Amino acid sequence: MHIQELPNFDDVLDAQKKLLGKAVKTPLLENAALNELTGGRIFLKSEVQQHTGSFKFRGAYNFICRLNSQQKKQGLISYSSGNHAQGVAYAAKLLGVKATIIMPSDAPVIKINNTRGFGAEVILYDRFNEDREVIGNQIIAKTNAILIPPYDHPYIIGGQGTCGLEIIEQVKEHGIQLDAAVICCGGGGLTSGSALAIKKLSPQTKVYSAEPKGFDDTARSISTGRRESVSPEARSICDAVLTPTPGEITFAINRELIEKGLVVSDDEVRRAVSFAFNTLKLVVEPGGAVALAAIIYQRIKTRKKAIALTLSGGNVDPSRFIECLEGN
Repeated sequence: MHIQELPNFDDVLDAQKKLLGKAVKTPLLENAALNELTGGRIFLKSEVQQHTGSFKFRGAYNFICRLNSQQKKQGLISYSSGNHAQGVAYAAKLLGVKATIIMPSDAPVIKINNTRGFGAEVILYDRFNEDREVIGNQIIAKTNAILIPPYDHPYIIGGQGTCGLEIIEQVKEHGIQLDAAVICCGGGGLTSGSALAIKKLSPQTKVYSAEPKGFDDTARSISTGRRESVSPEARSICDAVLTPTPGEITFAINRELIEKGLVVSDDEVRRAVSFAFNTLKLVVEPGGAVALAAIIYQRIKTRKKAIALTLSGGNVDPSRFIECLEGN
């Protein structure tokens, strides 16, 4: 994709108009205990309180609301480990569009059940032995359904970017200039979209991606300057951010705007999930807690810094949640 075709800040502003009154303007929280622990002022963008429990509704609605009547009749197809699935399913329900979602069979049961609950058809596959895109293409060939990508599309990126836009609007209400923002990163839609908004409105703010160890493809890609891939043997509890390689569009943006990729271990994420529950009084899924883990475990300097981070999702299976709480 040529650079002139990449989404930009205007696309984020346009998405904000589409989402007005549709998406939740989620709170930007501050916690005294976290500030004391880090020595800085930490602002938490709580996307666990977004529709469907994650930021994904933003991009899904921004995409679907732009379809014409004929496209809506064709229906939608997407693939997702769960949060994009739920965002698409709920946005499609609001807009009266049929949605089919291809989900890994090992996705959290809560995400599979919620997606079906919003009215979408769910097709399960083995993420380690089957290719979700091949399955999707077969269905598209039969039904002419429209593919709604999980992250690598201008409308998706623009929609997710409204999260970063809100962060800057909300910190300004505190009279604060942000030193840094740390964004949970899977395929890079939230990271690239938020970076477009943050760097435009607050150029001095350094933006970082956060990923789990073994799935640090964006961090490595930023370091090498080319899209890197994840080992097929890699495993992590952070199901929401497990992507094989950065998106083509998302990486083209992130390589220009992201300062560095931060990487945390699953054990650090477990402790971050526990900290979120016990101290912040929030239920955060592992993939949604990678940015918090990066701050708690000082992947960047926090003392006397003003830093925003995303709590990007809260859809966690009870068994996984208990595992995180009991281990800490």
